[in-house]
Formats: sequence, C-alpha cells, structure tokens
Amino acid sequence: MSTRDTVLAAAQRLLTTEPAASMAQIAAAAGVGRATVHRHFATREDLLREIGSRSLDAWEEILGEVDVEGAVASRDAARIRVAMDDMIGRFVADSEEFGIALTDSTVINDPALKARADALFTREVALYAAAQAAGLLRADVPARWLGHSVYGLLIAVRDALVAGDIARRDAIELVRSTFLDGGVAR
Repeated sequence: MSTRDTVLAAAQRLLTTEPAASMAQIAAAAGVGRATVHRHFATREDLLREIGSRSLDAWEEILGEVDVEGAVASRDAARIRVAMDDMIGRFVADSEEFGIALTDSTVINDPALKARADALFTREVALYAAAQAAGLLRADVPARWLGHSVYGLLIAVRDALVAGDIARRDAIELVRSTFLDGGVAR
C-alpha cells in the first residue's frame, strides 16, 4: 500500500470516530509525520475531498455490481428485491469505511462531489421506483424519500457502530429490516 493510501485509510478510520481530528492526529494514526501527510494533501479539505471522491467511486461500483439498471429494466420483483438487498448490504459495509463522507460539510458541499452524488442518487432512486411499481415498496411516498431514508439509516448505523450500540454482525440486517419492513407496500 502506498503512503498516500495508508494516510487515506487512517484518515477514514479516524475521522469516522473523531470527525474533528487534526492533520497531526491523522498523521499519527497513519504512522507518518505531519509533513508526509501535507506532501500528499495540502489541506484537510483536500484530504476530505479525496475521501469523498473515493466514497463516490465505491457507491458507483456498488450500483454497477448489483446491476441497478438491469434490475429496473427487468421489472421483475424478485430481481429488484435481490438488487435492493445486495445494495443495502453493501452500503452498510461501505458506510463503516467511508462514514465521514456521509456527513462532512467539505464533502457534502463540494460542487463537483455534489453533482456526482446527485447523479448516483438518481440511479439509486430508480431502483426504489421500480420496487414501488413491482409492489415491493409502498407507493404512497416519493421514491426519493425512500432514498433519503436509506441515507439516514446509513448515518444511524455508522453512529451506532461507533458508539457500540449494535454488533457489527447485526448491522446489515438491522438496516435491511428497518428499511424494507418500514417501507413495505401497504
């Protein structure tokens, strides 16, 4: 692993539990000097933007791997359900690695990252709309609301894991059941 990747991995872990951690604390967590961190990232904001970009890369990869567009086009309830289950499970695992990217203002407010996140969210929401049309999710709420609900659950699971309120082994099922049972068609 390159020094840059080591710094990023340490920053992701540390910032998820200590969002206000300084560059010096990040350097210590990475086992490198502060100057080394600054050689790779001139500012804390540059580091956070890179984490945000990698988080979006992971989101895009998840959408591709579960074949969101294929599931939507199929209109097959079983295929849509499998895609949703898989996607949510992967989102939960991803939220632990990229937890800081869910709520950090630098990441959320960066125009380039926001535009990319909006495009990915649109792809994700299409799956929820297909699930509504297939009778899997309630149709009396906007599909975008369902997407925002999943986002909220990812923040909740990240915070619950950090606080030790839930076991890691239970996280995926807790999010799936909360979302899918709470969003089930009525």
